[in-house]
Amino acid sequence: MGSFSIWHWLIVLVIVMLVFGTKKLRNIGTDLGGAVKGFKDGMKTSEESQDKATDQIQSTAASTEKTVDVQAKDINK
Repeated sequence: MGSFSIWHWLIVLVIVMLVFGTKKLRNIGTDLGGAVKGFKDGMKTSEESQDKATDQIQSTAASTEKTVDVQAKDINK
């Protein structure tokens, strides 16, 4: 009783197609596909920006290690 057979799913699919129509289902599929593609592009951009930020932090840390801290004094006074 816990699982449905293939015939149950086919009947549900036919009822959904009759209620919504194939055009609306196609539009929903297109919108869902566009949303997934946008999400993937956003994740890709996020990973690239994190990599750039990490590289910038590492280069800043490397240049800080080479910096010499000095204090200037006025010898004319």
